[in-house]
Amino acid sequence: MLADRAGRGRFGRTDPFGAYLDHAATSPMPDAVLDAYADALRVVGNPASTHGHGQRASEALESARERISRALGCDHAELVLTGGGTESVNLALKGIYWARRRAGSGSLVLIASGEHHATVEAAEWLRDAQGAELVQLPVDREGTLLPGALARAIAEAGAENIALVSFLWANNEVGTVQPVAELCGIADGAGIPVHVDAVAALGQLPIDFASSGAAALSVSAHKVGGPVGVGALVLGRGATADPLLHGGTQQRSRSGTQDVAGAVAFAAALDLVVDRDGRPRPECVDRVSALRDRLVAGVRALDPSAVLRGADPGTPGARLPGNAHFTFPGCQGDSLVFLLDAAGVSASVGSACQAGVPEVSHVLLAMGVPEVEAVGALRFTLGPETREDEVDALLEALPGALQRARAAGIA
Repeated sequence: MLADRAGRGRFGRTDPFGAYLDHAATSPMPDAVLDAYADALRVVGNPASTHGHGQRASEALESARERISRALGCDHAELVLTGGGTESVNLALKGIYWARRRAGSGSLVLIASGEHHATVEAAEWLRDAQGAELVQLPVDREGTLLPGALARAIAEAGAENIALVSFLWANNEVGTVQPVAELCGIADGAGIPVHVDAVAALGQLPIDFASSGAAALSVSAHKVGGPVGVGALVLGRGATADPLLHGGTQQRSRSGTQDVAGAVAFAAALDLVVDRDGRPRPECVDRVSALRDRLVAGVRALDPSAVLRGADPGTPGARLPGNAHFTFPGCQGDSLVFLLDAAGVSASVGSACQAGVPEVSHVLLAMGVPEVEAVGALRFTLGPETREDEVDALLEALPGALQRARAAGIA
């Protein structure tokens, strides 16, 4: 069994439960991050206090903030630490919308189709509770928001009527990478702030906020081996976001005692996957890409009818290195997840934020995939500590899972 073969990898992980191929949902915490987290939890003092204990906590916090900022290509004053990616997205969309409306902008919110549910539901709340007008921008069959589509939407609506634009840096389900700088340039040229959800891209792609042209950018720690409940919003110096939380103004646009240990662990996790210039470490990217390509080739060999969704992995920079997303004809994705899990392999039908909700992927539907095909979705996502034997375990278990899933049919 895989549990008997599970070994301690470069990142120090020993996994007795089997093959874990769902890093996009959450990535295991390496020993070095856990040690840094535990040490920081022992630090006594509120970083806002002026006494010695408080100042010691503040020094640890600001050192971590500097390292996180460097990894994101932003100034430390632009970094707002949050309780995770979902909070960051909500603060960006709601906060920027409120601030822009107070400044006299129109009420239109433009988001790309197939966005993460944090963006979709925040935008829908603005529509339903705050009077915003929501426009979903079309994506192509690979999940790409084409610059021409954004330019047309702005021209048709009128820049003065648009409060903000939001899109993913890389799609969290199918792994397609967006032309971020070009999209941001189009919106910025029209005077419209852009929020970019970089949660899925962090640690896998170079992220340079300063050169992206974005007004705001969201990230989350647990996608790169940091703790759950820790994230950040980069809010450019020229951007304004009204706070969601009031009571202390400890950070720009966010109140609340800052999580020193969470920030330290987040910085430690980033130190493992990016270099001092914020670029993903080539040895990590190359290794994960090679494993992803091996997985893709193995799946195609086992089931030639399987369709790889998203951008072509052979096109440099077009797809996240750790993402392989398939649809399997005649199968129910949820059935495959259950059958693979029984064989000791963890995978997903899509975003973990919708786990347990029986719905067809809105991402695939936005890409034009027919519903009868979209129901057979299965996402495999790898991380720096993914082992070759985990890919082997998937390829060993997949034929039986496909046979049983097709026998069960589609509900």
